[in-house]
Amino acid sequence: MTARFRLLALALCATAALAGCKSKGDIVVQEGVGITALRTACPAVGVPDYTGDVTLFNSDQRTTSAMNLTAAITNVRAACDDKGAELYSVATFDVVARRYGTQGPAQVTLPYFSTVVRGGSTIVSKRVGTVTLTFAPGQERAQATAQAGAYINRAEATLSEDMRRRITRKRKSGEADAAVDPLTQPDVKAAVAKASFELLVGFQLTKDQLAYNVTR
Repeated sequence: MTARFRLLALALCATAALAGCKSKGDIVVQEGVGITALRTACPAVGVPDYTGDVTLFNSDQRTTSAMNLTAAITNVRAACDDKGAELYSVATFDVVARRYGTQGPAQVTLPYFSTVVRGGSTIVSKRVGTVTLTFAPGQERAQATAQAGAYINRAEATLSEDMRRRITRKRKSGEADAAVDPLTQPDVKAAVAKASFELLVGFQLTKDQLAYNVTR
């Protein structure tokens, strides 16, 4: 995995990574491809590397025999209300878990974070919530649903008209910049990154839990 994603995961876990909806308004870009579709100012939704699962142990040993519970975030869904000056985005997801001792009933509460990231690396805001899994006597697996929401300023998530014109301007054969992808120009790339937001969710891991996920 890239160093950027490792650093982002560390930052997200130290403080208290799916497509969004599409509509007219802004431009979707993909590296090396250029303009591919229209996009909304709504943020992309996802789970950062190494934060989508957690393992709890019943001792200091990090072995299979010492595992108490494993859980994973799955089925992440995005919804966005893009009306008005403030956009409201919601990420809904399932948490599936397995416990390794099934005697008696049990409830396990796991913390998770939701954060808004701008330009791929700048953490704008973060919240921590919890999800509770309930196991019946003898039950090995359990599932629960959780969600997280965030507000994003529409103006900050929208490219300027001048920048939009530069990206979408039709270029004729023979022009000096006809073969130049505008998205490769540093100021255009910077503007697109600045207007790009993500709503990311993941487990709020301890340093030891994150290290286990990274090195296993």
